Amino acid sequence: MTETTPRPRKSWGQNFLIDYNIQRKILDTAEIRPGERVVEIGPGRGILTKGLLERGAEVLAIEIDPLLVATIRQEIPSPSHLHLLQEDALQYPYHQIPSPYKVVANLPYYLSTPLLFRLLEERQRISRMVLMLQKEVAERLVAPVGEKNYSVLSVMAQLYADIRIAFHVSRGCFRPRPDVDSSVISLTPLPHPRVPIRDGALFGRIVRGAFGHRRKRLANALSDAGFPRDQVDAALRKIGLDPARRGETLSIAEFALLADTLFD
Repeated sequence: MTETTPRPRKSWGQNFLIDYNIQRKILDTAEIRPGERVVEIGPGRGILTKGLLERGAEVLAIEIDPLLVATIRQEIPSPSHLHLLQEDALQYPYHQIPSPYKVVANLPYYLSTPLLFRLLEERQRISRMVLMLQKEVAERLVAPVGEKNYSVLSVMAQLYADIRIAFHVSRGCFRPRPDVDSSVISLTPLPHPRVPIRDGALFGRIVRGAFGHRRKRLANALSDAGFPRDQVDAALRKIGLDPARRGETLSIAEFALLADTLFD
């Protein structure tokens, strides 16, 4: 790191990728083609940005740190196929980006879950996401029903996308070295939800309510989440779900059936 290179900021969870072999594997996983539109969140010092540009992508990079924005502008000559913005990725209006586009990013780990939910809101405009995440978050994304990592994130992401862990990444591939392990996931949005649902917002409320108190029985957890107990009991009886079950034992299809029944 030179004297002019910005030092990593802990407050923004900055751990910069330095391994060009991992850069190549990320780009290969994303199957970047010349002329494709790619959104990069948190480009940091620009190792992925440079690789995306070398493969001919049209890159929109969103970086909150003004010092890093200045560094990338110095290192990547203009004109190029790069549109670099100093913005907060959580607040950015992704619906304004012409679709379709891919998202390729080493997400800030402390913001990865809210960013994932934010991107899933735009899933119909996104052809693929290839994201570096904390390994624990990646394992939650792909966890099947009944596993300890099965969570709200598992249900909501798997409802709307095909997800796989592409590969794991050593801590030594970053500077500074992070305190957690990392994985790269490939997420491909589905044209329609994996199971039919009548009201997506209600489905999300039920899933969050069911997982809000993991040790509580389903009927009690949903009641605590604000659903009228008599309606919950009636819905569970109608579809034959045991009210003593816990949320982490319900499949996506069972959550959808419960949501549709409560919707009625």
